[in-house]
Amino acid sequence: MTQPSGERPSVKTCHVCDGTRIYYLFSAADYRVVRCDDCGLVFLNPQPSDEELDRICSGNNMAGRNGSTAQSCLSEIRRYRGLQTGHLLEIGSGRGDFLAAAEEAGWRAIGIEPSAAACESAKSRLKQSEVICGSLAHANLPAGQFDLCVVSSMLEYVRSPRDFLRAVHRLLKPGGTLLVAVDAWPGRSLRQKWAESKALIYFNDQTLQTALFQSNFRGIILESGMFAFAQKAAPHPAPVLSVIVPAYNEAKTFSALMELLLQKRVPGLSTEIIIVESNSTDGTRAAAQKYAARPNVKLILEDRPRGKGHAVRAGLKAATGDYVLIQDADLEYDLEDYDALLEPLVAGRAAFVLGSRHGGRNVLKMRQFAGEHGLSVFFNLGHWLFTTLVNALFFQRLRDPFTMFKVFRRDCLFGLEFECDGFDFDFELLIKLIRKGYRPIELPVNYRSRSFKEGKKVRMFRDPITWLSVLGRLRFAKIDPMSVVEQTHAPSEKSAGAPSA
Repeated sequence: MTQPSGERPSVKTCHVCDGTRIYYLFSAADYRVVRCDDCGLVFLNPQPSDEELDRICSGNNMAGRNGSTAQSCLSEIRRYRGLQTGHLLEIGSGRGDFLAAAEEAGWRAIGIEPSAAACESAKSRLKQSEVICGSLAHANLPAGQFDLCVVSSMLEYVRSPRDFLRAVHRLLKPGGTLLVAVDAWPGRSLRQKWAESKALIYFNDQTLQTALFQSNFRGIILESGMFAFAQKAAPHPAPVLSVIVPAYNEAKTFSALMELLLQKRVPGLSTEIIIVESNSTDGTRAAAQKYAARPNVKLILEDRPRGKGHAVRAGLKAATGDYVLIQDADLEYDLEDYDALLEPLVAGRAAFVLGSRHGGRNVLKMRQFAGEHGLSVFFNLGHWLFTTLVNALFFQRLRDPFTMFKVFRRDCLFGLEFECDGFDFDFELLIKLIRKGYRPIELPVNYRSRSFKEGKKVRMFRDPITWLSVLGRLRFAKIDPMSVVEQTHAPSEKSAGAPSA
């Protein structure tokens, strides 16, 4: 809805998560800058008037990319989607540097640019590409026309980024590619930089990825700076939760767990259950097979036990949901915690949640084994030691990084490869998600530890050695999701778009 030209519209909820905990930060150039305490988005409130916004978007800061940057951008596009070309739309095309480079590369391109002077400059240098002077709302383009859309430093200057991204989603072909470039102003220099950028919204890596996810884009990868790639996805009629259940020699608790899981309902989500049974010797496989024909249950039967990590990786490959939750079959954790763990993901406040046992406040009492006080102390001290190592090596402040309750958007896995087969997979999953840029939040959950007599499978001395090894290796290993995606374009590799798990 268009505002009166001189009126500055106020925003009552966050542009990304719809949160209402919006607090004042500071004022600059007669504008108030606020922050959403739920997701961290920083934005102007009230926003500029229509006249002010037109002046901002038509200013010299909309000049676009130079030639070398345009070639670099095309190179990254090839890495993400391969060599194929097609129809391209650039929103915020500036003086046409990128459009000219795209023409030479074989793209059929259209540009949209709010600055009249930049439009004229672009038109004078382009051979075939069309440039529309104005905004996306005024361009009146047909749906499903474009293979690629490039949004060049424009997302920060629209009143509603989700509405804008959904409009772009409509213009792309199924599976089409989106590249969003935004200005990344460091928080500590925001007060000084605001006068230069005058953006309405200041994204960080978390809020940008969440805005894309909520606008039905998947396959999201952030490159250096604020350079995000994504793919158009068809929305699910209702969001889906994938619950992965690795099971090996859990006959005593498996059936009870499955009955509880089949009865569990999370408001607003449908559920798929993926059982990965690793050829147990105690009857667990027979119990698992009884559920194979149940609706929304997938059963994966492994030929031999290869470790919990291998089983979870198999489950991740089979998962199709929007969100993923890992559920052991030993009943140490309470299924009633699902609602609280999933709520921040569904609301858009987080992409990755850890269920912290007993709130993580007193790790020395986390595990209590009846009649085995010394063993309890040993495990709890080990937990404290490895938690300290993770926090020191990866600059975190986590209390319980090794909880089984790791809940995340499935799209977070895009561009990641996993190789750990044992309990060290818990470390690998956590660290690779952190190094890809996701910062987990921790929520307290109920937990009842079981002893070795009850079936605990962790090996007291051998497993800690593998944990130390994976911590050291992943601290210095290069995590490059774009390289993984690039490999999928080779004929011998898997098709692009499927997270490597």
